Amino acid sequence: MESHQKAGISHQLRQFYEKHNQKLLIIPIIVILASLGIIFNFYQEHGDIMEKDVTLKGGITATVTTEKSMDLNQLEATLSSQFGDATARQIAEFGSNKQVGIIVEVATEEETALKQALSEAFNLELTNENYSVEIMGSSLGSSFYKQMLSAMALAFIFMAIVIFVMYRSLIPSLNVVSAALWDIVVALALADLIGMRISTTGISAFLLLIGYSIDTDVLMTTRVLKRKEGTMMDRLVSSINTGLTMTLTAIVAVVTGLVLSTSPVIKEMFTIILFGLITDIIMTYCMNAPILIRYAKKKGVQ
Repeated sequence: MESHQKAGISHQLRQFYEKHNQKLLIIPIIVILASLGIIFNFYQEHGDIMEKDVTLKGGITATVTTEKSMDLNQLEATLSSQFGDATARQIAEFGSNKQVGIIVEVATEEETALKQALSEAFNLELTNENYSVEIMGSSLGSSFYKQMLSAMALAFIFMAIVIFVMYRSLIPSLNVVSAALWDIVVALALADLIGMRISTTGISAFLLLIGYSIDTDVLMTTRVLKRKEGTMMDRLVSSINTGLTMTLTAIVAVVTGLVLSTSPVIKEMFTIILFGLITDIIMTYCMNAPILIRYAKKKGVQ
């Protein structure tokens, strides 16, 4: 019974792609243009393509261990008036919403003044037992940012070289590389849209997206152009079934991590990866697949 259902779904999917594959290109075009618009608008307002946290632009990250509830918006406003840009977020106990502390990030290197301000805001004497601080110099933060962008660019270039060597053909190679590029661009646009502050962890997540993004595209391109069993459309549908299973499984795992984790680091990384995985579905099956179908037909691939 289950095999009949799978066969029916595959048949419907094949019919859909045979009739409407080129129409699907409208979806990624709209998504790409909207994402570029969001990033351009963000750059016009902030002078950068992303909102960086203190690990990338310099400043202080202070952690106050306390169960005392605070109005975080008011705390941010108070600190911002004294130190410029400031954010505050709660640290919760794993598996519950019980507060165990508050993390504060400010764009300053005046640790003594910040400690005094936090002591007054919390009405608490801060000691080594309930207070810790990390200071990132602005030059060092800027250096980290440049190095991580360079690492991302090099990873992307080497990935592109490997893809071109594999297929030795311009169109399918560009197809795979561009899909990975747009996954990162759209994920960045969504991060800007929700006001996410990107840290070194976030940059690492974008690096991971390069690997995540090309898996399904390489799978599809290899099966369609290099395999011989069945027809070209049969191999395409087979790769879609396999690729969607892989991506949806990864999405379930990431969403589970987002729901259960209270770590800001994990939430930032998993959110960016989630954006990239969702985008990958659009870029692989609405952009890569239609272009690949047209290319295969022109080359006489059966």
